[in-house]
Amino acid sequence: MFSKIGSFFSIREDDEDFYDDEPAPGARVVPLTSAGRRGGPAVSVYSPRSYQDVVEIADSLRNRQVVIVNLQNADRTLLQRVVDFTSGVAYTIDGKIQKLAEAIYLVVPAGVVVNAAGLRESIADGTFDFMNRGSM
Repeated sequence: MFSKIGSFFSIREDDEDFYDDEPAPGARVVPLTSAGRRGGPAVSVYSPRSYQDVVEIADSLRNRQVVIVNLQNADRTLLQRVVDFTSGVAYTIDGKIQKLAEAIYLVVPAGVVVNAAGLRESIADGTFDFMNRGSM
């Protein structure tokens, strides 16, 4: 009797070819890697008014979102604290923080490549104004 139960749970030679590494032609496969997702990472824009707002920035970075932090209306103390905290978060996730303009920072998680050719110049001359454009 035990031999029958044992043979029921054992893999027979004809079952070995059941699992293939490649999906069947025409199969609908959804990749789970970030390279397979469409659209790339999301971008979040924050204008913190108090130090407690850094939690949202950290959560976005942990969720692999690109973050733009606008501190133009913040006092000097808040600006320094937010930049310090955000730099620490970026470091822990192997990300990077880059100053785009006076009191505006771009923070990206690991693996996100930024092609910023001409970005600083467009910010400096006022042609880059993503906050005041109408809804798209």
